Order: sequence, then structure tokens, then C-alpha cells
Amino acid sequence: MPRTELFTWHDLPAAEANGAQRREIVGAGASLKQVVIKAGTVSPRHSHDHEQFLLVLEGLARLTTESGTVELCPGMVVRFDPEAWHAAEFVRDTVLVEVNLRGSEALGE
Repeated sequence: MPRTELFTWHDLPAAEANGAQRREIVGAGASLKQVVIKAGTVSPRHSHDHEQFLLVLEGLARLTTESGTVELCPGMVVRFDPEAWHAAEFVRDTVLVEVNLRGSEALGE
């Protein structure tokens, strides 16, 4: 039977590592994360095997991709194709919402 779930970020458990605090909601075909990142944190070059969106809610970061470097500020949205590399330096404390879309092979279909 289809269901509806309601979440509040501060009620979810937080995982902290490498200058970032993450809270995650996992769905059937996607995950949603709130990521709070401290100023001065660097995310080295990496990629994912899935499509990803980043929604910038607060702060300032410098994002580097194959297209060059751009400053990310509140209101901006970034979409990465699977395997698109990226790196970031967080200039100010930053809050992001990260959406990770999984392909059917990752879901065991």
C-alpha cells in the first residue's frame, strides 16, 4: 500500500565526518541529504555512479568541474551526470540539500 512519510531534519540522526554533518532520508529510488559544511572544508575531486543535484541554501563555496570554477551561493542548483567529477572549497559555513538518484541497477531491479 502506498504511504506518505514526514520528516524534520533536526529529528534525523547526524553523521559527522571531514568538516560536514549529514542527515539522510532514503527512498525507493533516491536519497535526500541535508549537508552542513564548515568554512575551510575542502572536498577533493571525486565522482559518483549516479545522477546528483545540489541545492545551495546558505553559505558560499567554490565548485570546480570539467567546465571550470564557479562560486555557489544561496538559490543555486547544480546537477551532475553520473561519473561527472567535481571538487569544492567551502568559503563560508554552507548548507546544502543533496539529491542522489539511483538507477534501476542500484535498486536491484
